[in-house]
Amino acid sequence: MTGSPIPRPDPLPLWNRMLGNLVQAPLFFVGTAFFGTLSLTASLFEKDGRIQHRIARIWAAVSMRIALSPVTVIGEENLRRHPVAVYASNHLSFMDTPVLFRSLPFQFRILARQSLWKLPFIGWHLSRSGQIPVNTENPLASISSLRPGVKALKAGMPLIVFPEGGRSRDGHLSTFMNGPAFMAIRAGVAIIPMALIGTYELLPIHSKEFHPVPVTLVIGDPIETKGYGMRQIDELTARVSEEICRLYYGHSYLEQPARLELEAITMASSRTGMEEDK
Repeated sequence: MTGSPIPRPDPLPLWNRMLGNLVQAPLFFVGTAFFGTLSLTASLFEKDGRIQHRIARIWAAVSMRIALSPVTVIGEENLRRHPVAVYASNHLSFMDTPVLFRSLPFQFRILARQSLWKLPFIGWHLSRSGQIPVNTENPLASISSLRPGVKALKAGMPLIVFPEGGRSRDGHLSTFMNGPAFMAIRAGVAIIPMALIGTYELLPIHSKEFHPVPVTLVIGDPIETKGYGMRQIDELTARVSEEICRLYYGHSYLEQPARLELEAITMASSRTGMEEDK
C-alpha cells in the first residue's frame, strides 16, 4: 500500500511541532511569497502563462522538499492518452496544489472558489496567472461561471477541478458537485479521475504544522464523455465520484464509509437541473 501508512498523530510530537513552527512554516511562506512575486512579475511580460507555470512548478517542488514529503505518481501513462481533459481530484489539503503542479508535466488551469479572488496577493496571482473563478454559492451563477472553463478546454487548455468544492475536514471524501461533468460534456473532452493520498496527514485543514509523510498521486483511466448529454450530468458525476473513491480508498489506510456509496447511488438516480441551451 502506498500513501500515508498511519493516521496523523494528535497531538504531534514535540520535535515535529518545533520543526514545523520554527523551520518549515517560515520557509514555506517565504518561498511562496518569493515565487509568487516572480510569477506576478513574469505576468507583465507574457500572455500564454508558460513562464508563470514553470515558476509554479519550481515553487511546488521546493514546497514538497520543505515539507519533507516525497511524492509518488501512479498511473502516469494515463496522462498521455488525452492532451486536453478535465482532471478531477479529491481535495484534502492546501498541499494538494503543490503536489499537482509538481507532478503534472503540462500547463493547466485550476478552477477555484470565486471568493479567493478577493484576497490580497493570492487574488492578484490567481487573476494574472489565468486561473478560473467559479461561484459555488449560487447554483444558477455557478453554471454561468463554468463557461470560461468550457472555453479554455475548447482552446486546448487542460483544467484541474476539485469536485468536492473544498478541503476535507476528516480525511474522507464528500459529495461531488457536477461542474466537471458539465464542462467535460460541453467541451467534448474526457475526465481523468485522480486521487491524492497523504496530503491530509501532511497538512489538514486549519493546521499550520507539517507532519512529513509520503504522498501519492494516483491517476485513473480516462472516463470518456462521448454519448453523455446534459440530462446525464449527475450520472457522469456519480461515475467520476465512484472512480475517485476507488482510487483513494484503494491506496489509503482509511476504509470507505457506507454513506459515500449511498450518495453515489442517489446522485446517479437523480435528475439534474442543467439542460442543453436552446
